[in-house]
Amino acid sequence: MSQQDEVGDLEFKWLRQYGPTWRIQGAFGADVLMTGDPKALQHIFHKSGHRYAKTTPQNHMSYLIGGPSIVWAAGLDHQRHRKVMNPAFSAPQLRSFLPLFQRITGKLTEKWKSDLAASPELETAVNEWFSRAALDIIGQAAFDYDYRALDENQESALAKAYHGVLKDAELHLPKATMLFRATWTYLPQSVLQMFQYIPADPFARLLNLRKVFSGYGQQMLHEKRPAIDTVEKDARSKDIMSILIKANASSDAKTRLDDDELMAEMFTLTLAGHETTATTLTFLLYELARNREYQNRMREEVKQARARVSARGDTNFTIEDLDGMTLCMNAIKETLRFHPVVTYLMRVATQDDVLPLSIPIVSTSGETVTEIPIKKGQGFVTSFATYHRLREVWGDDADIWNPDRFFHIDVEKQINVGVFANFIIEMQALVAEVVETFQFRLPAGTAVSDPKRSQVQRAPAGGAMVPLTRGKPELGPSLRLCVSLA
Repeated sequence: MSQQDEVGDLEFKWLRQYGPTWRIQGAFGADVLMTGDPKALQHIFHKSGHRYAKTTPQNHMSYLIGGPSIVWAAGLDHQRHRKVMNPAFSAPQLRSFLPLFQRITGKLTEKWKSDLAASPELETAVNEWFSRAALDIIGQAAFDYDYRALDENQESALAKAYHGVLKDAELHLPKATMLFRATWTYLPQSVLQMFQYIPADPFARLLNLRKVFSGYGQQMLHEKRPAIDTVEKDARSKDIMSILIKANASSDAKTRLDDDELMAEMFTLTLAGHETTATTLTFLLYELARNREYQNRMREEVKQARARVSARGDTNFTIEDLDGMTLCMNAIKETLRFHPVVTYLMRVATQDDVLPLSIPIVSTSGETVTEIPIKKGQGFVTSFATYHRLREVWGDDADIWNPDRFFHIDVEKQINVGVFANFIIEMQALVAEVVETFQFRLPAGTAVSDPKRSQVQRAPAGGAMVPLTRGKPELGPSLRLCVSLA
């Protein structure tokens, strides 16, 4: 799957041929069960306890990139990380960041307005600007640090270290590399730890970023820790790092995170948080540029909401205002569905189990199967790309971007496979502002019905998806749109 041209080329073909669950042969003849069945995904990630663990290659890759963070931690260690981090991600805490989201979004819109002063239209890589905005947001929300990423001539040294970091995205991995990583399952941890010192490591840019980040992070940790007793009293100390320090002040060393773990949490949060948001927003604007009628409907919805805000004497949207913009919310949800940034995760069964299915499949013997016996050691590819194209869940038009599906889809009957509501406030604020202020269209040559002829490529990068300009992977992630004032 890492070598396919577009994310989903193989999965969608197998889905139509076999249904949402099938077996494939992995490296060295390993038996791998691949599924996008909603009940199976829910069982693996939410209802089975610790019966399905990260695979050794996947876990070690997480460690190489991010260090001993919650993404790497497993079992009791994972519980310890979650206990410390939960207070920083409560609904009230996330909602309190709305003014920050709006302030940074305002800087982005002013930047684009300034560029449009000399020309009625601007063609720009929107993913780059969303990445900068999201980096500024996560910096201030996470540890009260101003990256100044939107200030091109004044951005911080730490912001500059992020430049081009995703050019190391693992596009179309060579088979030799995939086979090499498959051997990691059989290697002791002491050997795996040595890989981070290989000079030609493909993650050299990421590792350098982590080193720079660690220097800044340790300094910020040193400055914030003495104020731990006043964190709750100081209204300015609401950043995530301050809250983690407070939550980490346990007398029991077994329930605390050490400094390396705290730094790993902050680095992983920054790296993953800002790029996933930026990629989702980029594809949302891409779809609006392809669907101008829906874009106009969204803009009218935002303008009507703005009129209500002005009528009551306010200037900014509240959470309730944003939640009331149904067309905008549906566009976000549909983009998360149709263009998932994380397309699959790998897991391995740690004990015997029975995997339930919501969509029956037919075995090679002709038997209709509604559950699958699982043996300890069974490998899995949990395919979110497949789940998001299930016609049984999303309707017969699951293969097209259609936000209006959420007006008639019965959400109550869906099987919950993930977390949603409180984590999209940032996107709601950004979408409302940019759609109200600007209009978007595709550059010449981009508007074609055949995705294989489009300049925009949804390229696989490990288990993630990034936008590329077709035929120009050396540019790194890039999606260009034409922007003008609305």
